[in-house]
Amino acid sequence: MNKKLLTTVIIVGVILVAGIVYLLFGLHEQRQMNAELQELAALDKAEMESEYQQFADQYTEMRSQITNDSLIEQLTAEQLRTQELLQELKEVKATDAREIARLKKELETCRAVIRSYVYEIDSLNRLNQNLIAENTQVKEQVAEANRTIEGLSTERATLSEKVAIAAQLDATGIGLSLLDKRGKATTKIAKCKTLQVNFSIAKNVTAVSGSKTVYVRVTSPSGTLLGNAGTFAYEDRTLVATAKKTVEYGGKETAVTLYWNVTQALEAGSYNVSIFADGNMIGSRAFTFK
Repeated sequence: MNKKLLTTVIIVGVILVAGIVYLLFGLHEQRQMNAELQELAALDKAEMESEYQQFADQYTEMRSQITNDSLIEQLTAEQLRTQELLQELKEVKATDAREIARLKKELETCRAVIRSYVYEIDSLNRLNQNLIAENTQVKEQVAEANRTIEGLSTERATLSEKVAIAAQLDATGIGLSLLDKRGKATTKIAKCKTLQVNFSIAKNVTAVSGSKTVYVRVTSPSGTLLGNAGTFAYEDRTLVATAKKTVEYGGKETAVTLYWNVTQALEAGSYNVSIFADGNMIGSRAFTFK
């Protein structure tokens, strides 16, 4: 073999080796990218499972606040449907994009339905509280409440066609504590000088990050709103807040605590705490104090 031919063979060999190394490196990069995409899909699926579970738990909480058999039956049916969708999500693979997209759309519908129930139950609770003080109108108001409840199914059927569903914040772990004049926790309503409301804004990777103003409304057992910390818009209405606070939200779970100094005598009974942000009600819970 002459020197020129040997040189040519060596050059070709070097080119082939370089090509093989380049292909192996590209294959490694592609595998790494696929692994990252699968990890993101699994994370999205886990977030959806968490939200479905929160909805199922919230139905249990709402049922504990009412005594109307018809409404309890409707809430139970919606809870079972939510649990069935959650089971479907748990069984589907994170890589099944079509099923994940379908269940995500179902999740948006569930969010709209539960929002309508929260609003209706809040309205029903206020109505029932007013009935205590307005005995002369008991029959008329109870009949109106029953008509409202009976119309829930129709309103829910048209809700998905009229409301633009978007990702919203969710308040979890809602707590209402009584503090005495020394700032210590107490269980006696008569010793309460400050109300403390605490909760967490749940993690939501789809929510818009930035400054968020959170409004809290606390209503007494007689239906009276406590405090006056300004107004905010909610569903084409202007509501008054008990307290408000601006927080920075970056998509991660964020703890929030607000205080209201007692300016009027508090009564024993059930207090309702509702939390709002970005024009939406993001959480609600009732507390009973003796």
